[in-house]
Amino acid sequence: MGQRNNVSLMARRLPLVLLLTALFASVAFAAPAKRPPNILFCIADDWGWPHASAYANDEVVQTPAFDAVAAQGALFHHAYISSPSCTPSRNAILTGQYHWRLGPGANLHSTLNQDLAVFPHLLRDAGYHIGSWRKSWGPGKLLGKWADDHPAGQPVAGGFPEFIAHRPADQPFFFWLGASDPHRDYELGSGRASGMDIDKVKPFPYFPESEEIRSDVADYYFEVQRFDSDVAAALKLLAEIGEADNTIVVITGDHGFPFPRGKSNLYDSGARVPLAVRWPDQIQSAQVRQGFVSLTDLAPTFLAAAGAKIPADMTGANLLPALTTDRGDEALRPYVLTGKERHVPSQEAPDYGGYPMRAIRTPDFLYIRNYTPARWPNGTPNYRQTTIPGVWYGDTDNGPSKTYLIDHQDQDDAHRRAYDLSFAKRPAEELYDQRNDPDQLVNVASDPAYAATLKELSARLTADLVATRDPREDPSNAFNFDEVLYRGNGPRHPSASKPK
Repeated sequence: MGQRNNVSLMARRLPLVLLLTALFASVAFAAPAKRPPNILFCIADDWGWPHASAYANDEVVQTPAFDAVAAQGALFHHAYISSPSCTPSRNAILTGQYHWRLGPGANLHSTLNQDLAVFPHLLRDAGYHIGSWRKSWGPGKLLGKWADDHPAGQPVAGGFPEFIAHRPADQPFFFWLGASDPHRDYELGSGRASGMDIDKVKPFPYFPESEEIRSDVADYYFEVQRFDSDVAAALKLLAEIGEADNTIVVITGDHGFPFPRGKSNLYDSGARVPLAVRWPDQIQSAQVRQGFVSLTDLAPTFLAAAGAKIPADMTGANLLPALTTDRGDEALRPYVLTGKERHVPSQEAPDYGGYPMRAIRTPDFLYIRNYTPARWPNGTPNYRQTTIPGVWYGDTDNGPSKTYLIDHQDQDDAHRRAYDLSFAKRPAEELYDQRNDPDQLVNVASDPAYAATLKELSARLTADLVATRDPREDPSNAFNFDEVLYRGNGPRHPSASKPK
């Protein structure tokens, strides 16, 4: 009898249970989805790999903000730019495309075609509040629509704090935190004056032993650390406003350091950059990634995280599968492509051209194709004959290290080799065996033992360049990079008068 009463009671309650279940289900269905992640993109100017303490290459430079982001998310060991030159590198980041697809935007001191889509504007179309601070695009001249609607988001004079103070509460945000650090010029001796022990500075091995060079590197480190402190302040603000967990933070540089054989070169010292990514809501901490990344991959990654459509013409790849799944390095590129068009017009008049190069970097090899080996790879030493009068080794920024190598080139074999590695003319092909020569100092392209590797990498590079419609290899996509208007000046010989 009691059992029948219980069954009867359950029967009477069943409609109420079903009603409540349906009600809860409808409430759950109507609950708003979590807001898309905010994005804080921090990019230094002329900051190259491996100059962050997370890479443990040099005990002198200290980057606690970068290290914290890497520890809380992922540290990438093989991140590369599209071009080791400011304007094309940043154009490639903004568009998610290799710079050689961007017409005049492949050159320094150029512009950005108005028909190109840029990821900050696509984020804005998806409902994001966007803004930027200090150096984002350039150098060059923004024309047409870009003059009134900055491709990185309208500049905010007061930086990230002002941007946050005026952000709409109901919108996710994207902010481009730029800097002029560690671009030259440096305050001479600033590294030593800050307390750095310059005797412990470890320059790249192609430099000869020189206190002057180590001190110059320390001055560069000083500005790297200043940029890192700006990032630390932004991270602190994110935590204070309760947005740390749902904000993707990316920290990187636009190319290698502004020293000989660095910036404007396709060696790792010029094309490889630090990269750390954090997103506590989605990315597991303490990840270390050895697979290859192109900074063109950032645009589709940001769009994917925002739930926005990725344009078909983006050559970059979404990094989220490598960060949020167990695929890890398998989801990254097996190799990366880089290239260079004209940096500074620094050949002898009337040659207005640059030093075009393309490269493929695999785990074991770096292969570089130099299209105009008769030209000077980093500009002519004959400053009295340059296209821009007075420009001196124009693809290498002036500084104590550059001057030292030039002034001491005949001192001994070590100094002559350092000079040649930085400034001398180069053959049409270069090949470096990373397994035996991680510093990329011995070109084995002419060694018969590497003939098969040279042929394989050359063919792979050509195929990829044709597939991405590079005008250097795809005759159906003709474009003359050397005819693009140059809107800047260049590094000048100390005896040359400054440009008006």
